[in-house]
Amino acid sequence: MRVRLASWNIHKGIGGVDRRYLPERIIEQLRALDADIVLLQEVDDGARRSRFDRQVDLLGDALRLPHRAWWPNHHLNVGRYGNALLSRLPFREPFNLSLTLPLHKKRAALHARFAVDHLPHGLWIFNCHLGLAEAERRQQLRRILRHIDEHHGSEEHVVIAGDLNDVWQQLGPAVLHPAGFRSVPRPPLTFPAFKPLRPLDRVFVRGSIGIARCERVEGLLARTASDHRPLYVELSLS
Repeated sequence: MRVRLASWNIHKGIGGVDRRYLPERIIEQLRALDADIVLLQEVDDGARRSRFDRQVDLLGDALRLPHRAWWPNHHLNVGRYGNALLSRLPFREPFNLSLTLPLHKKRAALHARFAVDHLPHGLWIFNCHLGLAEAERRQQLRRILRHIDEHHGSEEHVVIAGDLNDVWQQLGPAVLHPAGFRSVPRPPLTFPAFKPLRPLDRVFVRGSIGIARCERVEGLLARTASDHRPLYVELSLS
């Protein structure tokens, strides 16, 4: 069995180059990808810059993805933004794990248990937006690993993905590989969207999960709709 996954920092639906709020570009691109599970970062709710839209429902309704979770990590003068999960597969136990460290910007991982065939206990997916400093990112991932060990067990099938800000590609060797996670040997470059130079957006898996496909999305929409490129992943489950 394969599960199609998309991960995208949508930058509140504001284009990375033209700075225009055009959520229809996000919708059109995600519709073309037709993923089973969509992980989004920087998703607005009630903000002036995004016409006060509740984006998790705006996007979910347009894509006909009925199962949704969203959590605000940042509060603005008007509105908020955070991470979102959209899915055609049912999930339960959504939980927002704070990854905020002292004197740093608020960060979090929104995760849930997805019901999939072949995995009797389901599939845990963590949708993350990590910090800008390497030491901060490593601490945040270690917090996620502790949470997994304490609440889900070391044998659980787990995906850690999202905007990991993995500038130097050290998060795998330093933190996740020793904990049994795997990724692709050459992660796609996803930032900045118009001419990607860094693999900020990543996916790591553990358990009886393989990464059959992991690629950066190409095309005009992918280059202009946000400041990140979308990441498209096919997971093989056994």
